[in-house]
Amino acid sequence: MSSAVLDFIQFSINGLQIGSVYALVALGYTMVYGIVKLINFAHGDFIMVGGYMALVTIPFAISLGMPAWGCVLFTVLICAILGMATEQVAYKPLRNSPRISSLITAIGVSLLLQNVFMLFFSPTPKPFPALFGGGIIKINGVSVSVTSISTISISVVLMIILQLFVKKTKLGRAMRAVSEDEGAALLMGVNVNTTISLTFGIGAALAAVASAFYCAEYPIVQPTMGSMLGLKAFVAAVFGGIGSIPGAMLGGILLGLIESYTKAYISTKMADAVVFGVLILVLLVRPTGIFGENKGEKV
Repeated sequence: MSSAVLDFIQFSINGLQIGSVYALVALGYTMVYGIVKLINFAHGDFIMVGGYMALVTIPFAISLGMPAWGCVLFTVLICAILGMATEQVAYKPLRNSPRISSLITAIGVSLLLQNVFMLFFSPTPKPFPALFGGGIIKINGVSVSVTSISTISISVVLMIILQLFVKKTKLGRAMRAVSEDEGAALLMGVNVNTTISLTFGIGAALAAVASAFYCAEYPIVQPTMGSMLGLKAFVAAVFGGIGSIPGAMLGGILLGLIESYTKAYISTKMADAVVFGVLILVLLVRPTGIFGENKGEKV
């Protein structure tokens, strides 16, 4: 193969890797929006929370005889609990308020998380240790890291598991019922409060997994690291069709590829501009996204 083709394949793998991270975070955005119609802009900061919690729990995981990546299990649990607690404290009291109130609260929660972690861990970026080893696999001249393979494969597996959970389990059916009609779901015996809290917990847990993969590839943790990542994941969710699980996955992967190709063939400085340009284009051409559906409202 020519060097141009090899480079293109390499850029594609890089795009799939970062796109898989965006997809995991976008899944949290799309689930929360599907249930309570809230754009939870604090969701990106759970990536930051996950990064710091991984740093804290790596020694604990090793002391239990687990590999370093075993810290992800504890991180997922901590972030899930924090996600549910955030919903109970910050969002539940505003459930019947205008949506702008919840949106402003989400921004406030984001700033609160950033400043709390600045207070406890300082604003100085901290190095992140290798979780999955530094192995490189070479296939026909293309180099693929173990981290890249792990990120892409586990992201796809988690998306499939989440889709099956929503479609096949009792809790998943409860989520879909609340999403369709909260009042009717309540009348049918669905515990709406538990369902909504569980949704926030699952979203935060997915962000924790995304954090581990992101920090393994870009080994720096800092209090503001979730802001841009969260915004890009939101773009991915809108791109794929917010409210759709396969749409969030596809949107994240496509966005990662677009970003990777922009850095490779246009300019690294233009990557973010192109990403947000995609958001504007999607909103103009197809506001519901790739898998989104137009839903008429009864008058």
